[in-house]
Amino acid sequence: MTNYPASRSAFYRYLPFAVFIGFIALDELLRFLAGQGLFKLEATTLYYLYPVKAVITGYLLYRFKEQYHELTLKDLANLKATMASCAVGLLVFALWINMDWALGAASAPQGFNPHLLPGQNIQIAMTLIRIAGAVLVVPLMEELFWRSFLIRYVINHAFENVRIGTFTWASFLITVIFFGLEHNYFYAGMMAGIFYNLLLYRNRSIAQCVLAHAMTNLALAVYVVATGKWQFW
Repeated sequence: MTNYPASRSAFYRYLPFAVFIGFIALDELLRFLAGQGLFKLEATTLYYLYPVKAVITGYLLYRFKEQYHELTLKDLANLKATMASCAVGLLVFALWINMDWALGAASAPQGFNPHLLPGQNIQIAMTLIRIAGAVLVVPLMEELFWRSFLIRYVINHAFENVRIGTFTWASFLITVIFFGLEHNYFYAGMMAGIFYNLLLYRNRSIAQCVLAHAMTNLALAVYVVATGKWQFW
């Protein structure tokens, strides 16, 4: 018989992730159909999907915020752990931009080049939305799914009975592999998943994982905007 409370708790953590991934799948489907000649698609048309998926995902995270009991800001009061999390985030960023991009490439990234958009105001607005989504929405959405829900669900379907940061080889490997598959570059994604998992085991804190993930994405955003290497977006 289904454990209803556990099912509801899982729902709060996988729905924002599923919605975000659903928009990515829609993007890929539209590109595929356009490539088959079914309709014309301008290079920037699908850029406008990002604000929609970021806002909807952000709304769901806000709507369910009272359900995320494991996400406590007081964890960040430990200055030593917080500084270490920031360092891990920056390390992941440094490794990410210096990896061999031919290695583990699932597909060529489409990238997001705001300079292709019409008008400076739209370019600035879309860039700021992209940064906000990457730094505020994605880390929360992904860490609640991967390092709060799935990594514990693999151990016990009644995942809330599993202590945050509990280690098993199966849960570690499954989350690392699938975290890699979520990204265009499999091995780079796995690398990030390993570091975020290790941080989870060290601190037993989802908030610290969110911080590290946000730091990675913030550093990447600054790097992309400063260098124009839009393929990283």
